[in-house]
Amino acid sequence: MSAEPVPLPSAQTTLDSSLSSQSTSLPLWDRLTTWASENKAIVYTIAGVAVVITGAGVVYYGSSPRDSREAVPDEKKRASKKERRKAKKEKEKGQDSQPQTGANLRDEPKPKTPTAENDPLESLPQIDESTVESLTDQVWNPAEALLACSDMLQDRKDFASKLKAAGNKSYGDKSYNEAIELYGKAILCKPDPIFYSNRAACHNALSNWDKVVEDTTAALALDKEYVKALNRRANAYDHLEKHSEALLDYTASCIIDGFRNEQSAQSVERLLKKVAETKGKAILDGKEKKLPSPTFVTNYLQSFRPQPRPDGLDENADLDEGSGMGQLRTGLASMEKKTGDGYNAASTAFDKALEFRDLGEHEAFAYNMRGTFRYLRGENADALKDLDKSVELQPSLTQSYIKRASMHLELGNREGASQDFEKAMEQKQDDPDIYYHRAQLHFILGEFADAAKDYQKSIDLDKDFIFSHIQLGVTQYKMGSVASSMATFRRCVKNFDKVPDVYNYYGELLLDQQKYQEAIEKFETAIEMEKQTKPLGMNVLPLINKALALFQWKQDFQEAEKLCQKALIIDPECDIAVATMAQLLLQQGKVTEALKYFERAAELSRTEGEVVNALSYAEATRTQLEVQEKYPQLASRLQGMGGQLGGGLRWQQASGIAECCGRPALPQYIMSYLSPLSGGPEGRNMIFLSEHGITFSTYRNREECSFNKVYVVGYIEGN
Repeated sequence: MSAEPVPLPSAQTTLDSSLSSQSTSLPLWDRLTTWASENKAIVYTIAGVAVVITGAGVVYYGSSPRDSREAVPDEKKRASKKERRKAKKEKEKGQDSQPQTGANLRDEPKPKTPTAENDPLESLPQIDESTVESLTDQVWNPAEALLACSDMLQDRKDFASKLKAAGNKSYGDKSYNEAIELYGKAILCKPDPIFYSNRAACHNALSNWDKVVEDTTAALALDKEYVKALNRRANAYDHLEKHSEALLDYTASCIIDGFRNEQSAQSVERLLKKVAETKGKAILDGKEKKLPSPTFVTNYLQSFRPQPRPDGLDENADLDEGSGMGQLRTGLASMEKKTGDGYNAASTAFDKALEFRDLGEHEAFAYNMRGTFRYLRGENADALKDLDKSVELQPSLTQSYIKRASMHLELGNREGASQDFEKAMEQKQDDPDIYYHRAQLHFILGEFADAAKDYQKSIDLDKDFIFSHIQLGVTQYKMGSVASSMATFRRCVKNFDKVPDVYNYYGELLLDQQKYQEAIEKFETAIEMEKQTKPLGMNVLPLINKALALFQWKQDFQEAEKLCQKALIIDPECDIAVATMAQLLLQQGKVTEALKYFERAAELSRTEGEVVNALSYAEATRTQLEVQEKYPQLASRLQGMGGQLGGGLRWQQASGIAECCGRPALPQYIMSYLSPLSGGPEGRNMIFLSEHGITFSTYRNREECSFNKVYVVGYIEGN
């Protein structure tokens, strides 16, 4: 066989179809035509000849020589492979007719055909871009051309197999560059996704991440569901810090592989958090500092016992609005409205009060109030400075120590929080607020027995503060004392029958026990009381809780959505309502709409942890959409995610007054982001992957929970 392919005339040559039919039998022609149609890509490019099967016969398109000189065909043409095989058989037949002696058999051993199993590096074909095209000779008869194609394909396949085996051996010997060359030659013989992926593995070992992406992309172009190639490309993207691309590949891999690869699932978890943290930092850097929703602010402020206004700041005092004292009074009056506009006006007034600097004995109180609203706006560093100044000016103002302790706790400084509670007790040991908020510290850290003691101490000092009773009931429930918890709430209903919060939180615990009818009755009572007592500043939590109860009990998505929409009309910036709406849409398979709400929840989040939490949900949802778009064949596997909760998944409502990854329990703080659908009583704040697709839930586990952290796991257990 010549080293160069036999050149062809540049003009097209069309063979008569009748001649073709005479040169071979009809069944053979049918078989060859079928083979050609099934292997078009290779037939079209063999030995510089393009073959087109048409109704008129076979058309060959000759390629021009590699250089600009006109090539002259060889005058003496070698026999075709068919002829050579025929001659070989005749020769063997002639040899068989001669007598063979034992000496002949012993003296003439059969040649050993080299195989990849014997020595992959022995007798390897010399392959490059030019020689690979010369694996078959030029023929003109259509039938013989197709037979030659078949032979050539087998040659290429055999050579590719040998080269791959040699490449595998070199890879095993860690001769990665040699393996790369061998796999490259195998690809020239036969483009195969495995060869590309194997070469990518070599580049991976050499940390050539761009090359890994290049080869795995080529492999996936040939096999879109090649899991190993997806994982290798995802790993390369990760090293190139293209985290969104890596997340997409790992997610697709998990779905294709049925979530059997734990390492891939863990990579999804890690990348979700990493992508969310990166985007979250960008959001926070460019985010305007403003107050959260009125629901959030109200729940924070009412976690402190109401105090009378300081002397000289009452409504009838003769104060100039252009003075510090006047602005301090304006701030207190605005805050009492419990509306969004009122809270914004209060925040502005407290800022102005300290600008006038004529506050006298009320300066420490002014720093306390400005620090409080700076904290609510997310300006933690400035808030801490204000509270430091407040305790410096007036150490007896224990509320400043308590608020500073809460800020230390949110920032993960447990020791600082404990020290502030001790300093507050040195000033006023019988302040019930100290015990209530220290109980919150124990509750957050999972120290429920200590929390219960402090809640009870707070009640002993002041039995009229409803939230000490509520939190005691929640703590008893968390400790597993369900009967004691229910008894506590029944007493609350008897003694505080006009307080809507009692019915709302009582309903949440009933919902957690799947006592749906009783829970809904409690939520409805709370809703009516909120309408009557606070028409302009209604707490929307009972509306959201009722929505969740209807969803879990009756799968009534329509009514649940209406209730969430109503909550958002009353409090447009209530992040809990936004997040709940996103969850409801997601469970119905309305992924695009859900994504908008998750992104909105991130915008409304106040702290870095809350932003990352919301963005983790958003990124998981966005990745699901991208998987469906890029891998439409996987869409059906994702459909089980939405609206099919009866398909083996177990869902359970988590108590909204419990906590959420380091957020203090309600009602001291309302969680800026609460995932309402829970997969179990204990665990972490997580995004789940399952064979049903991507689903979401919030678990609770104090031993592994800390401030501003988002956790993700790989599976939801089915029934």
